[in-house]
Amino acid sequence: MKENPLETIELEMAVLTRRLTSITADKRNAILDRSAYLLLHQLYLQGSSGVKALADEFQLDISTVSRQAAALEKKGYVVKVPDAMDGRAYFYQITDFGTKMLVEYKQGRLDRVTKLLNGWSDEDCEKFGDLLRKFNQSIMRKKTE
Repeated sequence: MKENPLETIELEMAVLTRRLTSITADKRNAILDRSAYLLLHQLYLQGSSGVKALADEFQLDISTVSRQAAALEKKGYVVKVPDAMDGRAYFYQITDFGTKMLVEYKQGRLDRVTKLLNGWSDEDCEKFGDLLRKFNQSIMRKKTE
């Protein structure tokens, strides 16, 4: 009997989540935790950003992002930049040190993914990346509806 494709996806997502957790649990090579990596990556791509914009981007509570950004600031990965239009507000901006840590950590992650996908064709890797992006975008749309 052929398995329902949605049941296959549901089960494989559970297996993937479990396996990714075990792979990333190796704290010896972890410079950044997941939230720090994603925040730094966003700031690296878009430049400075306010807490509200970051919270909206990640669909998180402003207090959660504020706490995460404050931890990054304490480590020297980001700095607060005053908003020229509103003296009460500020933006977070990635520092050179934060960029260095982001690039190093990202390269380590990329190295692990490269090893995991060893033997996959370029076409399969591209297709898998496109489908993961599409899946993540579907999640984002559902959360905003």
